[in-house]
Amino acid sequence: MDLNKLAEALIPDENVKPLDYYEAAYPERDLPKGAQVTRLAPSPTGFMHIGNLYVALANERIAHQSGGVFYLRIEDTDDKRKVEGAVEVIHTSLKYFGVAFDEGADLCGNYGPYYQRQRAEIYHAYAKELIKKGLAYPCFCTEEELEKTREYQTENKLLPGYYGEFAKCRNLTEEEIYANLAAKKPYVIRLKSQGDVEVKHTFHDEVKGDITVTENNQDVVILKSDGIPTYHFAHAIDDHFMRTTLVIRGEEWLSSLPIHIELFKVLGFRLPKYGHNCSIQKIDGDTRRKLSKRKDPEASLTFYREQGYHPTAVRTYMMTLLNSNFEEWLLKCPDKPLEEFKYSIGKMGKSGALFDIVKLNDISKSFMATMSETEAYDFLKTWADEFGTEEQKAYFADKEYLLKVLTLCMGIGGKKRRKDFVCAKQALEMIAYFFNATFAPEYEYRFENSVVKTVLEGFKAAYDHADDCSAWFDKVKSVAAANGFATDMKAYKADPTAYPGNVSDVAEMLRIATTGLANTPDLWTIMQILGKNETMARLEKAIAAL
Repeated sequence: MDLNKLAEALIPDENVKPLDYYEAAYPERDLPKGAQVTRLAPSPTGFMHIGNLYVALANERIAHQSGGVFYLRIEDTDDKRKVEGAVEVIHTSLKYFGVAFDEGADLCGNYGPYYQRQRAEIYHAYAKELIKKGLAYPCFCTEEELEKTREYQTENKLLPGYYGEFAKCRNLTEEEIYANLAAKKPYVIRLKSQGDVEVKHTFHDEVKGDITVTENNQDVVILKSDGIPTYHFAHAIDDHFMRTTLVIRGEEWLSSLPIHIELFKVLGFRLPKYGHNCSIQKIDGDTRRKLSKRKDPEASLTFYREQGYHPTAVRTYMMTLLNSNFEEWLLKCPDKPLEEFKYSIGKMGKSGALFDIVKLNDISKSFMATMSETEAYDFLKTWADEFGTEEQKAYFADKEYLLKVLTLCMGIGGKKRRKDFVCAKQALEMIAYFFNATFAPEYEYRFENSVVKTVLEGFKAAYDHADDCSAWFDKVKSVAAANGFATDMKAYKADPTAYPGNVSDVAEMLRIATTGLANTPDLWTIMQILGKNETMARLEKAIAAL
């Protein structure tokens, strides 16, 4: 059989150039010794999973700590899954969390195009070469025929796939091939595997350590009927010509590793190092399962932006999942930038990383508590401009007023910083009572309305906005005493049945009347921020509601 002629017939691409042209066009990168070239290579589906951030952070840290390159490649060979604007989503999502690419799709770089559909010429050149060497062949099997094969294999508990006796087109004669072409039968190009599943060898996985890998015997599709490559074929060629040295990817690709090892071998390329990271999981009842984009809102990176988690807090939490020694480093170096942590692929977990939203919230609270009032103002405003309601956007009309609110609610200047704020959305909801447009009290008191009314009226009559905190509290105690409430806590604890309550109960009534909440920061300061007129108006409103 004239394999050169067959290659031209099967892949009539006039743009294809000699193989040495591509080697010259994409030379080895001029990088320091030990520098790693890593990549993120998502499909343009428009959905960014938290796992994408997990892998992106690992790849970015390894590349940049070693003086290497981290690039973005878009694997768009499956046109059905493509979503318009998906690449912008990838860039926007990762940029928010501080993950920066050095080159890649929609960026500069000398190793592009970084979209696989724009690299068809290169794939065709190498597919033709494999055909010429007798290492690839056309397959004319229909989907119905392949489905019957799968059913037979399932029924007889055989290894699924296209191999051995099931590879019906593997040994077609020259006459049969050309007859099918003349009949215009659609075809794909398959690898003619040289592997033997009886042969096993040890492979060093950069995350999991030494693992046993079985040779591939599957005649996998390398070019689909439209001439577009499969992921397997495209990634091998792209990683070679983009000079990737290390591939960190999800453990779901472990089953494909034998195919990839063989493809690099038959293509004559040096195999990059591989590290297969574990999936991100969560506790669901009594079971542990993968974080699902269908079931779990927190699986999507969009969730964290919409909720307003600070990117540094999320990045910090992700580092706790990525490296087992990160938290120890963070305790020793709380004020150092995260970039100073020496990330190690060897310290990635070998079992599933357990996602814990409670732990993320704790980290987020601690981080928010380190911000100044102006930093918090800027962060909250940025979030509100994109995701906030019109009422929340209006909070920022009076900067001086809002800075006072944030100073109080974050405990800035006090003996101990408050850790109440988790994310921007929750923070703005927490301070809603400071603004008339969002002040919606429900007035739930623990005492009879008549008692509450007497207390509120007594305090309203005595209130003087010019009082300092001490004078203000003296008046609260006076109102408490006038209504039979204990002002001496020792006396109250000695005989609580002798009183309807104590001064803290009176303060709570005033707090609910003023803010609608039973628990808030310092009430005197709240009244000072609200101002005399608003404080009086709220007391009047509360009294009228009784």
